[in-house]
Amino acid sequence: PFHTEHLKKRLEDYMAQFPNVRILRTKKREGLIRTRMLGASVAIGDVITFLDSHCEANVNWLPPLLDRIARNRKTIVCPMIDVIDHDHFGYETQAGDAMRGAFDWEMYYKRIPIPPELQKLDPSDPFESPVMAGGLFAVDRKWFWELGGYDAGLEIWGGEQYEISFKVWMCGGRMEDIPCSRVGHIYRKYVPYKVPTGVSLARNLKRVAEVWMDEYAEYIYQRRPEYRHLSAGDVAAQKELRNNLNCKSFKWFMNEVAWDLPKFYPPVEPPAAAWGEAMTNLLFQIRNVGTGLCVDTKHGALGSPLRLENCVKDRGEAAWNNVQVFTFSWREDIRPGDPQHTKKFCFDAISHSSPVTLYDCHGMKGNQLWRYRKDKTLYHPVSSSCMDCSESDHKIFMNNCNPSSPTQQWIFEHTNSTVLEKFN
Repeated sequence: PFHTEHLKKRLEDYMAQFPNVRILRTKKREGLIRTRMLGASVAIGDVITFLDSHCEANVNWLPPLLDRIARNRKTIVCPMIDVIDHDHFGYETQAGDAMRGAFDWEMYYKRIPIPPELQKLDPSDPFESPVMAGGLFAVDRKWFWELGGYDAGLEIWGGEQYEISFKVWMCGGRMEDIPCSRVGHIYRKYVPYKVPTGVSLARNLKRVAEVWMDEYAEYIYQRRPEYRHLSAGDVAAQKELRNNLNCKSFKWFMNEVAWDLPKFYPPVEPPAAAWGEAMTNLLFQIRNVGTGLCVDTKHGALGSPLRLENCVKDRGEAAWNNVQVFTFSWREDIRPGDPQHTKKFCFDAISHSSPVTLYDCHGMKGNQLWRYRKDKTLYHPVSSSCMDCSESDHKIFMNNCNPSSPTQQWIFEHTNSTVLEKFN
């Protein structure tokens, strides 16, 4: 069970040594969003700063945030979020360090590189970010309430970072990440509490989409059809707030603020295009010249190595069921499945000698970028190596490129289009 005794008298005794700290208690569970609103409603300082409880602020973290608000009170500022390991409390930067906050069209938070046009000569300078990562930010108190605070109709947690991000940008403010302000955050392995039944992240996201995303909400509903008929609750007050603040359209937000997002997460997925027009939109079996065997993912849970299996000759239903069907996406990654129904797994390799595994597609090239060359090798630019295999144990792995080796030569045989017709 999840004990909370330490949050009662023990906490109050400990905090008594910090007279500036007030502890507020709710009468019932309100969830993160409404509880933050309660804290903000009794705050009296000129600036409100929100942090999670499982954070550790680093040296001199606050002045760089206050500096930007002092220059423009309508700027919401976010510290750089570093990672505190949940097992041993080691402290390190996130992979990629400074990146812009974004999202895909299922409303998963993503991080994308700062484009050259926005890169500063001094990497410690603040930079614009379309979407905040979550709950760590500072804001002018009066400006926060002019924006209506958080939407109190959002339940427990989820979606609130999109709501506040879209709102500040579209309603006359701006948002920046501040590299000189560092706050460590513990990323947990599991959620240690129960989310009440009937409360869902889906409802929160639908609510944000309905109020702020205009016609772009349709791109979410296309990917999450179950959202279409979900009740978002009463959003009339939120729409009235948007109208009263003379907020701009979501199209303006996409064109002026998140203009680099569609390059990584296009609202409409382009047709699968691999290496040359001849391979566009086709399904393939990948057969090894040296062994005569085919790449197969039927044993493939996430993170598991790919294997070779006997090629399924019938290119109909059996090939599909054996998961010997692959698509080359426009991102130059390789995914099991057809262009409309690809799984969200990609071929992934971490070094020049590692196995080739299935991993969550991230769309950022890197370990998931592949090139098919005229010598029939499947080249992995990040590791400067080629996909190889072993006939004896059916393993698939990376190796130093040797185009004359038959085990490094792969033939892509496109399957019959009736496969698609059968499964559409």
